[in-house]
Amino acid sequence: MWGIELDRSLDISLKRQIYQRLRDQMINGILKEGSPLPSTRELAQTLAVSRNTVNEAYDMLIAEGYAESRQGAPTRVVGGLILDQAKQTAFQQHQEAIPVPSFRADFKTGQPDLRQFPRYAWQRVFQKAMSEMPVELLGYGGPQGLVQLREEIAAWLLRSKGLTVDAGDIYITAGATQALHLVADLLHTDHPEMLAEDPCNIEMIQTFIQKGYKVTPVPVDAHGIQTDALSLDHCGPIYVTPSHQFPLGGILPAARRAELIRFARRCGSYVIEDDYDSEYRYYGEPAAPLYAMAPDRVIYIGTFSKVLFPALRIGYVLVPRELQSRWRRLRTYTDVQNPPFEQAALAEFLRTRKFDRHIARMKKLYRERRQALLDALADCFGEQWRPWGDAAGLHLAVEFAGMAFDDSFRDHARRSGIRTVPVEHHCIRKGRHTDKLLLGYGHLEPGEIRYSVQYLQQFAAEYFKEHARHR
Repeated sequence: MWGIELDRSLDISLKRQIYQRLRDQMINGILKEGSPLPSTRELAQTLAVSRNTVNEAYDMLIAEGYAESRQGAPTRVVGGLILDQAKQTAFQQHQEAIPVPSFRADFKTGQPDLRQFPRYAWQRVFQKAMSEMPVELLGYGGPQGLVQLREEIAAWLLRSKGLTVDAGDIYITAGATQALHLVADLLHTDHPEMLAEDPCNIEMIQTFIQKGYKVTPVPVDAHGIQTDALSLDHCGPIYVTPSHQFPLGGILPAARRAELIRFARRCGSYVIEDDYDSEYRYYGEPAAPLYAMAPDRVIYIGTFSKVLFPALRIGYVLVPRELQSRWRRLRTYTDVQNPPFEQAALAEFLRTRKFDRHIARMKKLYRERRQALLDALADCFGEQWRPWGDAAGLHLAVEFAGMAFDDSFRDHARRSGIRTVPVEHHCIRKGRHTDKLLLGYGHLEPGEIRYSVQYLQQFAAEYFKEHARHR
């Protein structure tokens, strides 16, 4: 009776189960407008529950406006509750039809080896931060972030990159993506235009496109953005990755850095410096940030996602002082602040130099994996390839002579269990980098790297042979 089945093994209380079953019948039109509900005594006997349980379920229905009760009359269903069944969108149908892929060769870019993260050390500093956190920090702490973390980031930037900054110029964010959203809002004008390296991280540029910006591409060569291609006909904020250009890997020379800053000053705009992984440079010290040359014209974005773990949504921005009051206002009206616990734990991780030791250990590990990738490419592809960029980061851009990689190649590769991205995917203007693939290696053991490259070579040989046959 009444189509109600209760499951006493659930964590949901019986009264809430009764409420939910009756509510669903009302919304789906099974219980019509004006229909009386059974007396509480009758329903309690039918379901083998106490009468108080049914009373409480009815009270919930009445309080939320699903039913009404009058003295001396049964509780009845109110009108206007029936909902049409939502049609499944094409996107939902498509998503459900595609299983989560499992890759035999996964060259995903930007993925650190999460197996190497020192969980125990992190757990200890997190517990310490939790136990010692002043009670006032459990409230709203403001849009800039914990003072302790900003001071430790300033100290880290000095000892790792020789960059002297004031902790008051550092603003904590929920990662680099949120930082870019805030920057896009901060620099928005009535006719927004921005300039971007081409190729660049196309996902990051989508942030600006979705905010209404027109994106003007500026070509990149082996050294980074080609500043001689800049023109005062196109002025706006300039997005660059000068310490390790994404995706090609070059380090921007000093003369081009100076020209970039001069151009921003002539335009009255700013350079957005995305320093996404320069900690991992394998020969020599990390490149000095562009910010060091012009703190008044460069918005510097750093992140801990690549050097610790992506789920740690903490990044930071060095904001020019002219923009700081507007930044604080924007952040206040988005999400105010990052959770204090992770900030305090990261501050302790930096203060005790556990962060420094982790970076040093991972640099050695990733350098060995990069060399394993180079060796595997040499063994499998002979002399028909060459690497691009500096010895840094978690991926390698590779040029393959006589090959052209497009969406068809990427899709066929995925169906064969290979995840790799053509550089063309990250190009705004297509056609200049069709012979290049991105191979991420940070998350792969040397044996996995060798196997993956062998499998890629076999697939590519068959793919291009078949492709040539059907021309």
